[in-house]
Amino acid sequence: MVALVVDVSGPAALFTRPELAVERVSYPLMTPTAAVGVLEAIYWKPEFRYRVTRIEVLKPIRQFSLRRNETTDLVSLDEAVRGRRRVDTASHRVQRNALCLRDVAYRINAHIDRRPHADKPEAAYRDQFRRRVARGQCFSRPYLGTREFPADFAEPGDAVPIDMSADFGLMLHGITHGPQGKSFTWFQAVLDHGVMEVPRHGIAVASAEVG
Repeated sequence: MVALVVDVSGPAALFTRPELAVERVSYPLMTPTAAVGVLEAIYWKPEFRYRVTRIEVLKPIRQFSLRRNETTDLVSLDEAVRGRRRVDTASHRVQRNALCLRDVAYRINAHIDRRPHADKPEAAYRDQFRRRVARGQCFSRPYLGTREFPADFAEPGDAVPIDMSADFGLMLHGITHGPQGKSFTWFQAVLDHGVMEVPRHGIAVASAEVG
């Protein structure tokens, strides 16, 4: 099966660990969910979904701390669309520290899984994605974990993965939204000479084990 490959980079990134709710702490490298977000920003169709198979780290892992202003005043989508209420940031501002990543670059490898109602072969969607990458086109600006850290993307270059191997423990694999709220799946994130293989399916893990 032929994979999609795209290089993404940026001056900073924040791939937030969901088990740390107050202080924002980034995983040491891009998560599969963040990679899917980048791919969907470039080219999205309801006829298929992206399945990330490998993430290559192309620059050394470096961290830095950032103090960010956030608001605890949340407005529902219906209220925002209808203009019933505005977010009161002045009265509900809080400052939180974030542990982010500096000067990042990754190579995302992914497959396209067609949905039952897809009306084109996989190759057609794959070729369209590649054309958009070559032209620098996207539906919305991709970002690296959070919208304040935009991502650049390009066709695969000559950069090679960093010479680093490590076991980073459990990493977020996917998020499912259901009637009972969000549910998460995880996988063992192992970096082997700068390359992290992503399994097809994640596993459900009790919150106590994750934290």
